[in-house]
Amino acid sequence: VDRLAVLSGPNLAAEIAHEQPTATVIACEDHDRAVALQTACATGYFRAYTNTDVVGAELGGAGKNVIALAVGVASGMGLGDNSRASLITRGLAEMSRLGMALGASPLTFAGLAGMGDLVATCSSPLSRNRTFGEQLGRGASLAEAEKANHGQVAEGVKSCLSICELGERAGVELPIADAVRRVCHEGMTAHQMAKELISRAPKPE
Repeated sequence: VDRLAVLSGPNLAAEIAHEQPTATVIACEDHDRAVALQTACATGYFRAYTNTDVVGAELGGAGKNVIALAVGVASGMGLGDNSRASLITRGLAEMSRLGMALGASPLTFAGLAGMGDLVATCSSPLSRNRTFGEQLGRGASLAEAEKANHGQVAEGVKSCLSICELGERAGVELPIADAVRRVCHEGMTAHQMAKELISRAPKPE
């Protein structure tokens, strides 16, 4: 297990291909191995940081796709920056809760593999998950959204099932991920999703 390493962060491929400055995280339980990979990946425009929290980096990379779908749905419905910022922030809280329940460090979710990747994926028109969600928010079916996405299914469509299953096993409430799951797999509409999330019982942050 200590030989396994993951790379995660705000790494939109098209921008990296154009050599735009980018930072990432290489997570490996074996710190020396992470440092070796960090050195191998270094370029004048690509900066890697190391971390030993593999679980946190993996959950950050999977969870942000689901939250980006939700943000895309909100955007497709015509909702504004307040709604999108709320989803990003509460989505990060969901990812952190699940991560900590599974042994990850909360600090990972405040870094590049958590908040960094989440912001990029939720904000960029280059993000397949966000643009897929926008189609759903405009009333498209899953098949129609896939067609508009050049035949590609966004990762979050599949990831939401696994993340919700992990949450159920760990006893962690994941309202945004669960809403995305029901929109993608149970026919819930975008408007029903928005109404359900905003009408949840109030509680402390």
